[in-house]
Amino acid sequence: MRRRTALSLLGGVPLLGRPATVPIRDVEIWRLEGHHETLAGIDRQHQANAIHIYEELRPKPYRDNPTPSKVNAPVSALYLKLKSDEGVEGLYGPVDKEAAIVVDQQLRNFLRGKDALAGETLWDQLYRLNRHSSRGHFMMAISAVDNALWDLRGRYFEAPVYRLLGGPTRSKVEAYGSCLGFSVEPEAARRKSAELKSQGFRHQKWFLPYGPGDGTAGLAKNVDLVRNLRESLGEEVEIMFDAFMGWDLAYAIAWAKRAEQHRPRWIEEAFAVEKIESFVQLRRATSIPVASGEHFYGRWHVHEYLKAGAITVVQADPEWCGGVSELVKICSLASLYDAQVIPHGHSLHAALHVVASQSPMTCPLVEYLIIKMRSYYHFEKHQLAPDQGRIPLPERPGFGIEWEPAKVEKQTLQRWS
Repeated sequence: MRRRTALSLLGGVPLLGRPATVPIRDVEIWRLEGHHETLAGIDRQHQANAIHIYEELRPKPYRDNPTPSKVNAPVSALYLKLKSDEGVEGLYGPVDKEAAIVVDQQLRNFLRGKDALAGETLWDQLYRLNRHSSRGHFMMAISAVDNALWDLRGRYFEAPVYRLLGGPTRSKVEAYGSCLGFSVEPEAARRKSAELKSQGFRHQKWFLPYGPGDGTAGLAKNVDLVRNLRESLGEEVEIMFDAFMGWDLAYAIAWAKRAEQHRPRWIEEAFAVEKIESFVQLRRATSIPVASGEHFYGRWHVHEYLKAGAITVVQADPEWCGGVSELVKICSLASLYDAQVIPHGHSLHAALHVVASQSPMTCPLVEYLIIKMRSYYHFEKHQLAPDQGRIPLPERPGFGIEWEPAKVEKQTLQRWS
């Protein structure tokens, strides 16, 4: 495939008679529907949650069904498509419904006629468009648009997004196995963790199911999970733990003091994002690195945490924090503090391309949600997947997203406006 030179990208000089601007003609959101085969009755382990402090809302201890059944389960996904006057399109997804609604209701008309190649201008204009743009669903919508714009530019210049970002720093990106949903019962966790190790996952993240509402018995079980995994995996595998905002400071410190002998790689999201001082106090109280960031919205939010010395691992999510454009800025910011950026793996396309373009010192890993990814990219021809724990970089233009027609049983253009 013929590549356009970096000179044309950086200088804005059109090649082969192509125009220097690419006006956006329309913004579409497509809902795809189909089915996939899965097992019912297993892989539904809950994680700690802030609302579990209420007894009536706290789930019972989980156990896999010993005789799971095969089912043909429905699956659906939303994709954002940007069409241009030049015929080139940008495609990104799956996108969250909350973001898709904002794109359709508030951004679609604004984007029409704008130059898809003017990425920084468009990001800044979208950010200034709404008084609530710095947080929540509006920033998620900006993220979806920004990612689709990067895909469009990649297709226009016939290059993967990571090449537009400066080129790859490695040919494969190491993924950590994110074990959300796997049973944490001792024997089940030992068996699954050993299996993942044999598949090449040198880093595994497990999700702690208990919080303050479960008392000292729950705390002991959370510590036992750390010990059990370390014994199962040995010293050569890194193990990380996620508390999903379900703890308070006293509980987190109590867990950390008992768990740090087993050398966790990090403790993630022990508290809600607004409790920055709790993160600061936890980091001071333990040798375990402190991580957070999937609910950070933009570089300003990240900067607050880094200035305060609250975390050493930034987990900003390009689906939510402002897209590829913003995640690259966050990486530069984190490097000033010698912090690492390991994006939250809600999705994978944008995170993989950004990580691949950054120094491995700043961005050593991507997250791979093992159970979720079994069906998350169901409709795509070229599904990203690790081989011996590493994901080879794709060479297709943009993010390389293409739908597999045989898997799309129904395709509907969505409108909420």
